[in-house]
Amino acid sequence: MQTATRKVCDPVTKQVYEIQLPAYDEIKRAVPQIDFPPEGFRYREVAAILAKEFQLSDEQVNAKYKSHVEANSTETVWGDALVFPALRELSKEGKLEQPGGRGKPYVLAKNIHLTSLKPDLNSDLGPVPEELIKENYQQIRKELAVELLQKISENTPVFFEKLVIDLLVAMGYGGSREDAQAVGRSGDGGIDGIINEDRLGLDVIYVQAKRWGNNIGEPPVRDFVGALQGKRARKGIFITTSKFSNRAQEYISAIDSRDSKVILIDGHQLAQLMIDHDVGVSVEKTYEIKRVDSDYFAQDTENA
Repeated sequence: MQTATRKVCDPVTKQVYEIQLPAYDEIKRAVPQIDFPPEGFRYREVAAILAKEFQLSDEQVNAKYKSHVEANSTETVWGDALVFPALRELSKEGKLEQPGGRGKPYVLAKNIHLTSLKPDLNSDLGPVPEELIKENYQQIRKELAVELLQKISENTPVFFEKLVIDLLVAMGYGGSREDAQAVGRSGDGGIDGIINEDRLGLDVIYVQAKRWGNNIGEPPVRDFVGALQGKRARKGIFITTSKFSNRAQEYISAIDSRDSKVILIDGHQLAQLMIDHDVGVSVEKTYEIKRVDSDYFAQDTENA
């Protein structure tokens, strides 16, 4: 069994230490092998079954990231940061289903057979090599995104605010990094920082950065919008390592207009943006996919 190192936090001493947990790919491969009953299993039940299958200790099952401990959250690395995302991904791939809808028990998809979970490269029905490369690339991105959010959770809120500014500069906002630092942190009710929208500073964007373990509800978002209105500001970005509740998203949709624009960026989007703009990541390997150059081989034919 392949494992991956995870940095977790002791809830009593608040000290961060490392433990080994099954690799994400191992979890995805193991889930479809479970004997799902007709009524299905909820994700915590799946996590318990897999924990027994992988012979995990209570410490491994109950381990939490530092952000979980600080937020006094019940979320665990094993069940909430590993098994649950694996179930969601398998659902998107059509290998699991939720007949009752989102939040309901999972069942094995009726049109999926266990033998089909391992692609046969010699079969015309199996995915071609280029498709496998794309699938593996997307899988690497997903695992990298999980690792990035883990690294963020292990650092301080001040570090997270710096990371947000680094990302916005990498995306083309604020001019140089020095310009962004000169803007500084406002520390003003619901606003963590301000950054120029362009190199000339024709407009500014107000930023709120929350490194939370729990979902962001409507009240913090409403406070941020109120702070913007107090500054007569038109544009704001609210970034979090967690997720935004439906109420928070609905509130932003309701107030969004040409004169006021607030963008919500959750943990998943944050990690993807970091990968796309090379913030907190580096290139390990580069592979080139080459094809036959038909024009090159057509030269003699044209001159014949």
